[in-house]
Amino acid sequence: MKPSRITILTVDDDPGHRGMLTTLLADWGFRVEAAADGETAVARCREQAFDLILMDVRMTGISGIEALKEIKAYNPAIPILIMTAYSDVETAVEAIKAGAYDYLTKPLDFDDLRLTMERALDHAALRDENKALRQTLAASFDSGGIIGQSPPMRRLMEMLATIAPSEATVMVTGESGTGKELIARAIHANSPRRKGPYVAVNCAALTETLLESELFGHEKGAFTGAEKRREGRFLAADKGTIFLDEIGEMPLSMQVKLLRAIQEREIQRVGGDQTLKVDVRIVAATNRNLLAEVEAGRFRQDLYYRLNVVALALPPLREREEDVPLLAAHFLRKFAEKNGKHIKGFTPEAMDRMLKHAWPGNVRELENAVERAVVLALGEYIGERELPPALSGGSDEPRPGGFANLTLEELERAAILDALEAAGGNKSEAARRLGITRKTMHAKLAKYGE
Repeated sequence: MKPSRITILTVDDDPGHRGMLTTLLADWGFRVEAAADGETAVARCREQAFDLILMDVRMTGISGIEALKEIKAYNPAIPILIMTAYSDVETAVEAIKAGAYDYLTKPLDFDDLRLTMERALDHAALRDENKALRQTLAASFDSGGIIGQSPPMRRLMEMLATIAPSEATVMVTGESGTGKELIARAIHANSPRRKGPYVAVNCAALTETLLESELFGHEKGAFTGAEKRREGRFLAADKGTIFLDEIGEMPLSMQVKLLRAIQEREIQRVGGDQTLKVDVRIVAATNRNLLAEVEAGRFRQDLYYRLNVVALALPPLREREEDVPLLAAHFLRKFAEKNGKHIKGFTPEAMDRMLKHAWPGNVRELENAVERAVVLALGEYIGERELPPALSGGSDEPRPGGFANLTLEELERAAILDALEAAGGNKSEAARRLGITRKTMHAKLAKYGE
């Protein structure tokens, strides 16, 4: 960027030093504005965007450090250089911690000043360019049903948009229920391999022998029950993506064979001696700490580094509270359509319960909770009574008139009778509480012979 297009704000309560800086920077071709104190600097930064700020640390009124903090809170993108006549480490450390790009000591070395300014401006320009690129990538990214607008999810989507077009092996980590396979599918859908197959394997669901056969295939007669040759998942995923879920559960002996397949890009069927070339991209996932597993001798270090080329850590739902209403609304539409119900939404009390819940089962737990609520709902809104006991404060134990271990019709009948009892037998009041019309209430009662 040309100096004539760059606007710099100088902040110094010393008129002589402030004037000298203004003249010097103008001679260098920059557009310069000046402020005599920190309060004025903060106010000016709220009025317009500056490309760089040079600010003295010791001023009347608020200090340079305080002004720095306020400006960074309002606009963290502005690079700020702090000037101090005291070259003490404590001031420098405090300035850097508060967000300063760098600090300079008075009297200023003009060559050092210009070099530091150029570095700060180049850094800001590169950051803006990268941000624009990430936003462009994210805008064209097919999310594949990934839902979330929270800061952790926005960062994740930007990362996904960057790595999906590559051929890099990806390791997805996160607690159970965070949506690791959804991420794997999104990586495949946005990769050059999108027209190829996507194949998923749960490494924890099979015995060692069956897992080897599942991954690499087997020859006829290779083991008891192998009545014909079978192609494995690696061959099925050729020219596409293979998702190895629960990779941390894979036995050590199988880890050796997987490592060879990754390194050599070739496999052998169980019971066979023919080497088969494969071209697959691997996305692996685990809810375990694989480094701890390596240290414990349960996971091979060389395989870990082969798989962990790009690491993606999925945030648990409790760290993305803003996404709970979005996810709940999505699942509500999904299950209302599936069950043929017209449900408009959640009551404020029900949503409050969901927002306060820790969600140890993450998105999967939320999905199950909403499905249960849709099944139980008789009115147009889901309330606290339809939520699982862990959310509604109830008990999992069966209770008279309760909902445990009942069929859908039994649940509906129980809910109607509960409402009638709570309304003292008043059918209109019971219908109001259930969110249904009196006509519907009569029809339901007739259906169940009440």
